[in-house]
Amino acid sequence: MIKTFLKLALLAAFANASWHLFVVYSAHYKFKDGVTYTAHYRGEMTDDQIRDRVLELAAQFDVPLEPNALSITYEDKHTIVHAPYIRPVELLPGVVYKWPFTLNVDTYTSPPPRTRWPASGSS
Repeated sequence: MIKTFLKLALLAAFANASWHLFVVYSAHYKFKDGVTYTAHYRGEMTDDQIRDRVLELAAQFDVPLEPNALSITYEDKHTIVHAPYIRPVELLPGVVYKWPFTLNVDTYTSPPPRTRWPASGSS
């Protein structure tokens, strides 16, 4: 009976930790996708506008990104975004671990996508 209880408690602890890690990593990858899209289709946006958009995305996905930790550079048609941050994760009830993340995006910058197709065959 005690052995079964301990196995169930261990399983519950593992499931709890897995769920909390899933939530944190899910937000990280959604944030990374948003930053990659923003950097790739930056168009005529300045680095400061990109910075503002990255900080908006961080707030949207509950990423605790410090504005002074964010660096954005534009080199030879490449936009490079580097953003390290630490996110607290509750692995066990009452046990919080500070999980480090680093966002590195280096993408070729394309013109913004078209919103309308040009008229063809007009006379």
